[in-house]
Amino acid sequence: MSSMGEDEEVSSFFESSPPLKKMEDILQKLNGFIEHNSSGGGRRIVCVTSGGTTVPLEQRCVRYIDNFSSGNRGAASTENFVKAGYAVVFLYRSGTCQPYCRSLPDDPFLDCFQFLDNTNIQVHSSHVEAVKMAVMDQQAAVAEARLLKLPFTTIYEYLQMLRLIATALKDVGPCSMFYLAAAVSDFYVPWNSMTEHKIESGSGPLDIRLAQVPKMLSILRTTWAPKAFCISFKLETDAKILIDKATKALGKYKVHAVVANELSTRKEEVVVVSSSGNVVVRRDSDKPESIVEDNLIRLIVDRHSTYIKESHS
Repeated sequence: MSSMGEDEEVSSFFESSPPLKKMEDILQKLNGFIEHNSSGGGRRIVCVTSGGTTVPLEQRCVRYIDNFSSGNRGAASTENFVKAGYAVVFLYRSGTCQPYCRSLPDDPFLDCFQFLDNTNIQVHSSHVEAVKMAVMDQQAAVAEARLLKLPFTTIYEYLQMLRLIATALKDVGPCSMFYLAAAVSDFYVPWNSMTEHKIESGSGPLDIRLAQVPKMLSILRTTWAPKAFCISFKLETDAKILIDKATKALGKYKVHAVVANELSTRKEEVVVVSSSGNVVVRRDSDKPESIVEDNLIRLIVDRHSTYIKESHS
């Protein structure tokens, strides 16, 4: 463990990160989106993070270490937040599951369409309803400026963008929320110790020393957006240690709740761990189209409402 203070560790991570591409463009979109939603009606804004981060092994990256995440949870939660009246900044890994696309075929997406003749394509009758709903819901969310999608790939991009979003949301205070469903790398290769070009494959076994990614949750809570409502996630493959790990994270990072999910059952149920006790949230097993996020977001929105009331009293 480095003897540096957490703040120093975090700032040295950022100082040694490659600069974020299109930063001005991202900031302009972000500030416009927040301004539009927080002024006037004062709509609640949630930043949903989704998908896994990559750790490049070369600066001109050919190889990387990845974190498992389909992005399903983040995408489904985003739809539910929009439905609940929130504006969503969707910070997602490029290529992962998108809001409103869950009912469309994933791989053979082109199977949705058929040729009528040389100039016209139409949606296949078996997919008409799903495509219509997806297009309508997505376009409505974007047209009402309720959904801003920002993609990332690497751990460097993710953390730099999270910091930008948190800092931009600082003034929204208790009406802002962080719903941190992304699978964030715990280890990385520091940029300045990384080789520029592709690592030669003929030179025998590869030894790589990975440094620990500084824990950004603490600094998000204390410095970047201290008044925001904050939900983090804990995924384990071993159910026996899951609740214990989630409870420890709750105390350590002072988040408002930790959503504990076990890899094999995560689509059926999660446990929301908070200082007021643990609540098991399941999907409605009697409804085939029900997903666990429908009930999870209902609970989270309810908790956020209470938090806002208490902050104002």
